[in-house]
Amino acid sequence: MSDSTNQGTLRGRGAVVTGSTSGIGLGIARRLASQGADIVINGLGDAAAIEKERAAIEADFGVRCFYSPANMLNGEEIAGMIAFAEDKIGGCDILVNNAGIQFVAPIDEFPDDKWQQIIQINLVASFHSIKAALPGMKARGMSKEQV
Repeated sequence: MSDSTNQGTLRGRGAVVTGSTSGIGLGIARRLASQGADIVINGLGDAAAIEKERAAIEADFGVRCFYSPANMLNGEEIAGMIAFAEDKIGGCDILVNNAGIQFVAPIDEFPDDKWQQIIQINLVASFHSIKAALPGMKARGMSKEQV
């Protein structure tokens, strides 16, 4: 459904959604775009498929949508993704920390490296994203809208 004159409740707001190149994260990004938010998507996947989804968000909802390949294991890249959002969509007013991974095994067989990777992506990446986004949110008077 195309709506190039979208006047949704989020018009003028910028949203960064991690882990949003497919699945639930992509659904969240599309929903925010349907309400008028400009979007930065982030995640892994085939470059052509990611570009197709990015372009579809712009075409379907009449918003700006950009892709950041930031590695959620790297705090500097996460900060760079938030800076990218500031530059491209005017800021990160909405941050959805959706990136996450899982691995299933009995605890006595669970590889230590997998455990560390899960903690890094599912927990530490969220910390770095919030830390990077909060100063801009505060500057725009948005810091009271945290969940």
